[in-house]
Amino acid sequence: MTQPVRDRKTQPTQGDVDAHLASITHEGRRADAQAAVELFREVTGAEPQMWGTSMIGFGRMIYTGSDHKMRETMAVGLAARAAALTLYGLTFYGSNEALLARLGPHTTGKGCLYLKRLSDVDVDVLRELIARGWTENHQPY
Repeated sequence: MTQPVRDRKTQPTQGDVDAHLASITHEGRRADAQAAVELFREVTGAEPQMWGTSMIGFGRMIYTGSDHKMRETMAVGLAARAAALTLYGLTFYGSNEALLARLGPHTTGKGCLYLKRLSDVDVDVLRELIARGWTENHQPY
């Protein structure tokens, strides 16, 4: 297999996930991020890894960018941003619309799912979204 190009700013690191979670100053966002990490860990069976300084990823996937170069990213993951808990790898290309309709309050971006509060969404639906994202994206190598 051809190795992916390593020109992305966000790369897997040896950063400490627990230390990162502990450093989140907003108490509610920190609690949501900690709960989300445990949910991702439970569903994927994988251990979390820091990607860059603020993203927590599970597994890996190779994709081809618009420049036709192969790159690597996390299969699924999250980041505790100021405005929302951002989840990655669950909504690529408009996927999972039926599940998203049952999730609860959220917004989406190109490949991101934004949640204001984890307690506002149906965790069973979120669990299924994570499972689908993992199945679709994770490429063990």
